[in-house]
Amino acid sequence: MRPQITRLLVVFGVAIASLVVARHYLIPPTFGKLGHYRAAAVDTVAARKVKYAGHEVCALCHEAIAKSHGAHRHRNVACEVCHGAAAGHADAPTDIKPPAPRQRAACPLCHGYDPSRPTGFPQIDPVAHNPLKPCSTCHEPHAPETPRTPEDCSACHAEIARTKAVSHHAALPCTRCHETPQQHKINPTASLPTKPVKREFCGGCHAPGAPGAKEIQRVDMATHNERYVCWQCHYPHFPELK
Repeated sequence: MRPQITRLLVVFGVAIASLVVARHYLIPPTFGKLGHYRAAAVDTVAARKVKYAGHEVCALCHEAIAKSHGAHRHRNVACEVCHGAAAGHADAPTDIKPPAPRQRAACPLCHGYDPSRPTGFPQIDPVAHNPLKPCSTCHEPHAPETPRTPEDCSACHAEIARTKAVSHHAALPCTRCHETPQQHKINPTASLPTKPVKREFCGGCHAPGAPGAKEIQRVDMATHNERYVCWQCHYPHFPELK
C-alpha cells in the first residue's frame, strides 16, 4: 500500500474516533429528544425570569398612545425598544417606572447618518441638526412626523446626495430626472418618484447637437448600446466614464 494512502486512512481513522468520543462525552444526553437541539434547553429558558411584557400588555393601560403609535411610522418598533424591559412595570406599575429616552443621544442610534442604512430611511447629522436639542422637542416619538415638509431630497437620501455632489451631475436638481409628487415628502412609500424609462431622456443633454455646455459628454444615441436604457450601464448619480 502506498504511504500516502496509509496516511490518509490514519487521518480518517483519527477523525472518526474523535467523532465517536465527542458524541459520547460532549453531546448533551437530551440532544435530539425533541428535535435537533438540547431538549433540556426548553426547561432552562422557561425557568428564566420574564423581563419583557410585550406590546399587547403595554397597550392595555396606554391605549391612546398605542393607537397613535400603531398609526404612524414607529408602528413596527416595539415599546420596549425605547423604554426597556417592562415586565416589572406591568406587574407593579406604581413601583417600577420604565425609562423614557429623552436624551438627545437616543434617537441617533437609529437615525444618525449611516451609509449602510437603506435609501430613504430618515437620517440626520446629529452635530448639525438642531444641535443640543432633545429630538422630542420637535418630534412626537409615538407619531414621529416631521414638523415641516423636507425642502431637500438629501434629508432622506443623504448617501445619494453625497455621491452626486462630487459627480458631473452635481449641478442638476433631483427633480430634473425624477418627477416627485409633493405627497412623496409626506408619505414616501405611498407616492414614489419616477425615473427615466427612455433613452431619449438622457439624449436631451448627451445626444450630439443637444443644448448645453460643450464639456458635456456626447453620445450617438442611435448606435451606442441601443438596446439599453442609459442608467442600466451608467450610475446616474455618479455617471463617470472609464
